Amino acid sequence: MHNKTTGRFSTWILRAYIALVLVFVFSPLLASMVFSFNSDRFPSLPLGEFTTHWYKAVWNNDAVPEALRNSVIVSLCSAVLGTFIGFCTAYTDYRYQFRGKALYLGLALLPPTIPLVIMGLAMLAWLSRAGLSGTLFAIIIAHTVMCAPFAMALIRLRLQQIDPNLEAAAWNLGASEWRTMRSVIIPFTRPSIIAALCLTAAVSFDEFAVAWFVSGLNKTVPVVILEILQGNVDPQINAIGTFVFIISITLVVITQLIVMKQNKGHRHGR
Repeated sequence: MHNKTTGRFSTWILRAYIALVLVFVFSPLLASMVFSFNSDRFPSLPLGEFTTHWYKAVWNNDAVPEALRNSVIVSLCSAVLGTFIGFCTAYTDYRYQFRGKALYLGLALLPPTIPLVIMGLAMLAWLSRAGLSGTLFAIIIAHTVMCAPFAMALIRLRLQQIDPNLEAAAWNLGASEWRTMRSVIIPFTRPSIIAALCLTAAVSFDEFAVAWFVSGLNKTVPVVILEILQGNVDPQINAIGTFVFIISITLVVITQLIVMKQNKGHRHGR
């Protein structure tokens, strides 16, 4: 009885801790969402009247729709390219043993550990030499480098769950390596591939520092937010931030649901 009471108390403590963490993390975001519908120019209490004026102002700001278009293009392209590279890297790690593999994996996972300012400066120098700086293609390249390690990590976790005998069985039945890839590996890793696409799209859509260095006149939404903020307090930021937050959290939640579902399926399959 004592152990059961202690267990319940520990459970409530854990739940309270998680609730406090969620409140701490999401309170500023929720406040920004509330103020995006506030008629007052400055975020203060008590609130003014309910209004959608700031959303209309954002829509009528020519720079924002163009930046949104750029962000969507960049995030989709970066997600596809980053997931493809991540899949290739993860499969290479799963299937092959070769000299220098540790160095290969270390370099593949290196970009997220580099400070964004350093990454932005390095990308700017390299892309300028290639004549690509200031183009959307430059942002796509930079974001692909940043996103590929996240995709690689997700897909590699999924490959750890595969029965290593499946490929050998397919080969023994006469399937080529490419046929085995299409019929065995890709179907098995499809949930993690979809999750990687969502996660990398969210990472690219939110990224600011590197995009600021290499974007030139082709600004993304985070870069436009900084420009609006410079020198004044503009409630349009709350409206744009709410929109960006909804997109990002949706992609992250989809990623988490897919990962949880595949992990649950793996446990039940044992």
